[in-house]
Parts: sequence; C-alpha cells; structure tokens
Amino acid sequence: MIQNKIVVRYQDGKIRKGQTSDFLPTKPTFHLSLIDVPPGSPPVEVQVSEAKAIFFVKDFMGNQTHKNGVEFSEGKSAGGRKIMVTFKDGETLVGFTQGYDAKRSGFFVVPADTDSNNDRCFVIAGAIQKVSFI
Repeated sequence: MIQNKIVVRYQDGKIRKGQTSDFLPTKPTFHLSLIDVPPGSPPVEVQVSEAKAIFFVKDFMGNQTHKNGVEFSEGKSAGGRKIMVTFKDGETLVGFTQGYDAKRSGFFVVPADTDSNNDRCFVIAGAIQKVSFI
C-alpha cells in the first residue's frame, strides 16, 4: 500500500505531519499515521473540512530557510491553468490546477516553485478567501 507523506495545515493554525494511504478528494475523512508518536500508535482521523490544505511533501524536514515563491519557475509547466489561491489567513499559494471547480470541496494545486518541498497540495474550499487565474 502506498504511503503518502503529508502535512495537514488546519484552519485554526495547527499542523500535523504523517503518512496516509486512504486520502481521497471526495471523502470527508482520512487517516493519518503521525510521525511524532511512538511506533505502533493508531492513526488519527482527519476531518477534511477542518483543514486549510493538505500538502503532499517530498520530506518532512523541508528547507526551513526556503520561502515558497509566488513566481512561476522558468520552463515549469505541470499542465492545467495557472492559479493564485489566497487563504483566509492571508497566505498565498501559486501554481497549476486541472481541477478547480468552485462547487467542489477542494482541488489540487501543483506549486509553481520547483524548489518547493511540496509535490502537490489539496486546497480546502472552506479555507479560501480568493481564487484568481493568472
């Protein structure tokens, strides 16, 4: 079973890191095996509606000094439309999307910044202030 490394950022500011094998964009919950608990601990259930975004990451450490850019990297195209998402907390995410629909509970964004630790991100519609196509 494939385990995705993810970081869940909640609308209340809480952050959880772990692995999941049952996230689906159409399901209201999934399970997260946290990285900061003893081995063998049961996974926690994540309510997608409480999240701000779910980041599928390359590694859990990331690069603490790297600031995700809001510009598109030269020659980078992940397909889809260029998009800028502004969250209710003021954070901005810039990238490409193939599945934005204002009627859905969320959508995937592939970051424009090729040096980002994020492979892709599932943005929760309830956490968005504004969406703009670039």
